[in-house]
Amino acid sequence: MSTRGKFITFEGCDGCGKSTQLRLLSEYLTKEKIPHIFTREPGGGKISEAIREILLSGKNMEMTDECEALLYAASRVQHLSDRVEPSLAKGELVICDRYVDSSLAYQAYARGLGKEFIEKINAFALENYLPDVTIFIDLTPEAAFRRKKGADANDRLEQAGMEFHKRVYAGYKALAEEYPSRIVCVNGEQTPDGIFADVIKALKERGCL
Repeated sequence: MSTRGKFITFEGCDGCGKSTQLRLLSEYLTKEKIPHIFTREPGGGKISEAIREILLSGKNMEMTDECEALLYAASRVQHLSDRVEPSLAKGELVICDRYVDSSLAYQAYARGLGKEFIEKINAFALENYLPDVTIFIDLTPEAAFRRKKGADANDRLEQAGMEFHKRVYAGYKALAEEYPSRIVCVNGEQTPDGIFADVIKALKERGCL
C-alpha cells in the first residue's frame, strides 16, 4: 500500500513570481526523481479549465462577486476529483498554483464577501483537502505589477485596479498570521534563486521533501 502524497500550494499576488518558482521546483523534482504533478486553479481538468475561461475572460466584466466566488468553488471541487485526489492516492506530490487561500484573499477580503461565506461554499475542500503546506510569496502588488510591467489587458481580475490588489495582499497577510503552521511566508523581494532556496528549505522542514 503506497503512502499518500503531500499537497503543496503556492499563493501570492498577481506577478509575484509563482510561475518561475513552479518551474524551478519542477526541474528540481524531476532531477531528484520525486513523483509529482503540477496543476493550477482555476483549472486542472476539462470542466475546471472551461470554468477558468469564464472567470478570467475580460468579456465578463458584469459578473457578480457572488457568482465569481461560487464558480471558483465549483471549479475547485471538480479539480479535486479529477486531478488532486487520484495523484495523492498514488503517493505523488501535488503542487498547485493557487487554491482556497486565493478565494479567501480575493473574494472574502478584496471583494468584501466575508470569510464565513467563502468558507461555507468551500467546505468540501477545507474539510477534506487542506494543503500540507502553503508557500506564500510575499511581494506587494505595487512591486509585483512593476515586475510584470502592468496588468494583463485580457485578465478580468488583473484589471480590477490597484486598490483591489492591495486588499488581496492584506488578505494574504491576515491569512498567514492566522495559519502560521500551514502558511510559510517567503520574501518575494529576493532573486528567483534566493526565493527558491527558501521554498526548498520550507518544504524540507515541513516534511514534504
